[in-house]
Amino acid sequence: MTSSGAGVPQNAAVLALVGATGAVGTVMIDIMNTRSSVPWGEIRLIASPRSAGKKISVRGQELTVIALSPEAFDGVDIAMFDVPDEVSAEWAPIAAERGAIAIDNSGAFRMDPDVPLVVPEVNADQIDNRPRGIISNPNCTTLSMMASLGALHREFELKELVVASYQAASGGGQAAIDRLYAEIAALAGKEVGVVAGDVRAALDAAGLPVSESPFPAPLALNVVPWAGSLKDEGWTSEELKVRNEARKILGIPDLKVSATCVRVPVVTTHSLAVHATFAREVTVEAAHKIFESQPTVVLVDDPAAKRFPTPADMVGEDPTYVGRVRQALDFPNTLDFFVCGDNLRKGAALNTYEVAEELAKRL
Repeated sequence: MTSSGAGVPQNAAVLALVGATGAVGTVMIDIMNTRSSVPWGEIRLIASPRSAGKKISVRGQELTVIALSPEAFDGVDIAMFDVPDEVSAEWAPIAAERGAIAIDNSGAFRMDPDVPLVVPEVNADQIDNRPRGIISNPNCTTLSMMASLGALHREFELKELVVASYQAASGGGQAAIDRLYAEIAALAGKEVGVVAGDVRAALDAAGLPVSESPFPAPLALNVVPWAGSLKDEGWTSEELKVRNEARKILGIPDLKVSATCVRVPVVTTHSLAVHATFAREVTVEAAHKIFESQPTVVLVDDPAAKRFPTPADMVGEDPTYVGRVRQALDFPNTLDFFVCGDNLRKGAALNTYEVAEELAKRL
């Protein structure tokens, strides 16, 4: 089951991937196959018992998936978790008890004060601050703007943040993706007008009532200003994640944040319209230079040529893309800009793997 070979140091770290056969785990394996900066001593694939025995090619080696168990973590240095919250909540502490450092991609530990919430471009120093032996990966919506926003914060000191997100269906899992495709197929070729209820009626006729959807309203030919579950005072869980996680990652516990999270008929790649106010004067020219200096940010901003990032162009890309950078007309020291990031790559698997790479350098 090892992936070690010629040129791999004998003390190279052993890496485990928990959830190797899931949606994010599959993206993680693709990332592992295309990035070779860390010579892992061994790569161990772990999944539920029903997936045990499956063969998966990783870095030119055919590896056998093993069942999740306490013993699966013996000898592991770093364990990446791409599993649901409840699985991480149970098994990440077990991995830590067996001597592994767990990097968790779920929401189970994000706001735990003893678990750092890490984006390497922003707060890599927090990797060493892990009293529970666990490091957490942010929500994909928050993460999509962190590389660009963190870079601006270092230079101008962020004070206030207003965000509108335009979140892809894939953020809701495979069932949400399947639902969007089914709605598109049901409405294709139909004369659906602007009269209220037309879309719902067409979906009802196709056997796709909204009552059976993961979305509270039709998503095809529509946008839905709702993502997550209902929390206090009308806020959703996704909107509160943006607020609370941004504060923790940037190290600004009193940062003023307001977010509106919207689900849009896009399969993959989240987008955000960011309105950021800083303590010091900021200009579009200065922001451009900062974005261009970031290795994981790509600036696409040519208003005259109508060049800016869109989700359809960013699928499968590792960086986050920034455009529509403007100085707010009526708000001093404030920039408005648009960000796109593949929520299944940088928003989930890639950031987890980058934390693992950074951690391996420190072991």
